[in-house]
Amino acid sequence: MSTFPYRLVATDLDGTLLRADESVSDRTRAALAAATEAGAAHIVVTGRAVPWTRHILDDLGYEGIAVCGQGAQVYHAGEHRLLTSLTLDRQLAGLALSKLEAEVGPLALAASRDGLEGEVIMGPGYRIHEGPLPYVPYEDPAELWSAPLTKVYLQHPTLTDDELTRAARETVGGLVDVVMAGPGIVEILPLGLSKATGLSLAARRLGVKAAETIAFGDMPNDIPMFGWAAHGVAMGNAHTELRAVADEVTASNEEDGIAVVLERLLSA
Repeated sequence: MSTFPYRLVATDLDGTLLRADESVSDRTRAALAAATEAGAAHIVVTGRAVPWTRHILDDLGYEGIAVCGQGAQVYHAGEHRLLTSLTLDRQLAGLALSKLEAEVGPLALAASRDGLEGEVIMGPGYRIHEGPLPYVPYEDPAELWSAPLTKVYLQHPTLTDDELTRAARETVGGLVDVVMAGPGIVEILPLGLSKATGLSLAARRLGVKAAETIAFGDMPNDIPMFGWAAHGVAMGNAHTELRAVADEVTASNEEDGIAVVLERLLSA
């Protein structure tokens, strides 16, 4: 076996490392274990905030650093503590939402509160994705701004995710960053924040450089991570915007796309 060519393997979660049922296949677990045995570190880089990520990391036996909340949170899984956390300026976010609603009409909103136990709160009309992830409903609009936030989620009654993302970027892109993180998941973030921001911080703690990193993802919010890493691999199920900037496209998350690439590199 040759030396594994990367010191860091960065993987998104939903649509990438996780299958539709939120499990990680035995084949992918084995490929990641082999890569770490060959000297690489594995780091999860996800849009999910820590409270929606912790149970997955625990199931994987993951004890290293994870990047959560689209780069806002660097989390030490083994010690169950936040190393860094960046919050959204609520006054600026409120202004951005007002400008956007003036352009496209009323939005359904949700938000992730900051912290290890930060709740996801969901307002009237927000369409909930089926699954076990906890959330707290709210009716009073003031409740959205009552505690520090890492992000706000947007939904529109008629615009597609792509259309809403474009409209938000054109209208308020100078105030906040806007990303599409998955089906029905359009988010506003602190300006300048991305998965690349968090990944670079985490990599620095590990003593690893961008040139030593391979990254896997499936959605447009992974584009900055691909721009930072030496090699970006889009899953077979990836959004067309990510496929367009990827160095290669592998099999889908349901077909062990991460394992396909790691096995090839390990046996090259």
